[in-house]
Amino acid sequence: MPDPIWSPSPKRMAASNLRRWIDELKTRHAIAGEDYGTLHRWSVENPEAFWEEAWRDAGVEVSASHSAVLTGRAMPPERTGPDGVWFPGARFNFAQHLLRHRDGRAGSIALIAEGEDGVRRSVTYGELYAMTARCAAALRAAGVGPGDRVAGLLPNTVETVAAMLGAVALGAVWSSTSPDFGFQGVLDRFGQIDPKVLFCADGYRYNGRVHDSLEKAARLLEAIPSIQRLVVVPFAGGEHPWPAGAVAWQDFLGDDHPPEIEFAQLPFDHPLFIMYSSGTTGAPKCITHGAGGTLLKHHVEQKFHTDLKPGDVLFYFTTCGWMMWNWLVSGLAQGCALVLYDGSPVWPDAGRLFRLAQQTGITIFGTSPKFLSGIQQAGLVPRERFSLPALRTMLSTGAPLEPNQFHYVYEAIKPDLQLASICGGTDIIGCFMLGNPLSPVYAGEIQGPALGMDIAAFDEDGRAVTGQQGELVCRQPFPSMPIYFWGDPDGEKYRQAYFDHYPGVWRQGDFVTLTASGGVSVHGRSDATLNPGGVRIGTAEIYRIVEHLPFVTDSIVVGHRPVSAGRHAGGDTQVVLFVVLAAGETLDTAREAEIRAAIRAHATPRHVPAVIRQIGEVPVTINGKKVELSVANILHGEPVKNRDAMANPDSLKQFEGLAL
Repeated sequence: MPDPIWSPSPKRMAASNLRRWIDELKTRHAIAGEDYGTLHRWSVENPEAFWEEAWRDAGVEVSASHSAVLTGRAMPPERTGPDGVWFPGARFNFAQHLLRHRDGRAGSIALIAEGEDGVRRSVTYGELYAMTARCAAALRAAGVGPGDRVAGLLPNTVETVAAMLGAVALGAVWSSTSPDFGFQGVLDRFGQIDPKVLFCADGYRYNGRVHDSLEKAARLLEAIPSIQRLVVVPFAGGEHPWPAGAVAWQDFLGDDHPPEIEFAQLPFDHPLFIMYSSGTTGAPKCITHGAGGTLLKHHVEQKFHTDLKPGDVLFYFTTCGWMMWNWLVSGLAQGCALVLYDGSPVWPDAGRLFRLAQQTGITIFGTSPKFLSGIQQAGLVPRERFSLPALRTMLSTGAPLEPNQFHYVYEAIKPDLQLASICGGTDIIGCFMLGNPLSPVYAGEIQGPALGMDIAAFDEDGRAVTGQQGELVCRQPFPSMPIYFWGDPDGEKYRQAYFDHYPGVWRQGDFVTLTASGGVSVHGRSDATLNPGGVRIGTAEIYRIVEHLPFVTDSIVVGHRPVSAGRHAGGDTQVVLFVVLAAGETLDTAREAEIRAAIRAHATPRHVPAVIRQIGEVPVTINGKKVELSVANILHGEPVKNRDAMANPDSLKQFEGLAL
């Protein structure tokens, strides 16, 4: 087993929230050991006790207590009336929980917001509560109540947080997407859920340009008849005329001195957020998450895995169309300050976010492998340009984090921080695997499974395997499972999405290896898994090799079925690799040979592509994920649906009509 690239100091472990919690749990439960692995085993062997302890630690202010923790362990869950299967009888409010520090920390900073224009705003917990109260009162006056949907086509800024909290305080269901989605992409999402109120910014900035949002909003008003009120948030000054009947944010809020918020007291499984699948292979699924499951999952992940504490400064680079925005906002419950940034992370230069970290004292910095790859290729060495004494943890998600990126972080950013690769999804509004403050970090691995998550890697026969690749599954229920898909009354889409492959077991759709160190390596989406000669290969195994080559800036790999067996021996699936090269580079015979040699040396002959082609740009979703299946569809002459879910749909044209 290789040596760890980082290990926590005894002082850091002793001061962690997780160590303190383990000590408390040992006084109430027979937990034989203090290491992370022992605690995780106890959490999955005793799920009711574990989630009860998490609920207790969260300190949720309830108006009625639960009568049980879990009423059944069926997968998928069998609903037992309006209270569902988790914590039946409990009544509370999610927004009330996030604003619970409004008195004790009223003067402390809750939000620090900055856009590309460099304008920075700070809002205290007291000010955020007052803004939320005004928004809740205005929404109530507009007829919004429990179960109504409120939507946001908004940038990542203060008003977005207040609008969400105001809606959720009344028991409404919040759904948001980023303003850079195309009209059809927004309609495919909001058009399924019939929102009563739509919040929209007048525009947004990206790469130094202002983009209008109001024309899109006007079209949405025409296309979604349920929208009764459009509230415009001033942000970037789009030039399109305001739609008829639209009201400005400040005018909508009205009274500067609203009454105290009357938080609606609701069941544990009351719908809170509607999230969406990527929508690149069909209409987006409307994944509906309950308030209690979201609260508990985020509490465990933030307080114990991330070691988030009052006074911390938490940042995650995200838009409002990604679940990491919802995760970030939950940090308010821990009494920390959130840093909200909207715009390009590398404009006007690659150091933008590290400059923000230096100026705001960010302690926990969330990003993605794509961002780290970009600044690495730009030659940025943040530790030489920025002073980051407060930074102690870096989180990364959105794709597998490659071993060379682990080394880059420790060599170029900071040698004594914890680098926690995390992995989960919109499906569970949280993580299956992530970091923890008690375990070492190994290059190329996630530190371990999340507490309370009974994960395994299943082979094709449904057997749990260690040390070899398999399907990521979860064998027991957990509170942040979706309560349902919106518009799926019989639950058929829900069952097909997660439970058709292994009956009674959640299948996430990722290809992973559980390692000897107790960690997890992720190999990519299993629905994009390559299968040459019957050997399953994760796409990430090729990306981590190819994108480490100095002349390659990006890549995308797909499995291609030749038209006839004569074009490829045996008619087998062939691996096709598309590469974006550095400026001035051309894919000639020598470069192709270097790519093949690197893959053969660091993987196996099966990984070596049958075909390599140069392209100008890799197609990605709005959230930056590569769309292997869409490229494969084009190569096979099949349609690609919902191109508006992509950040660069025109990039698909370069694959049309290719002869392979």
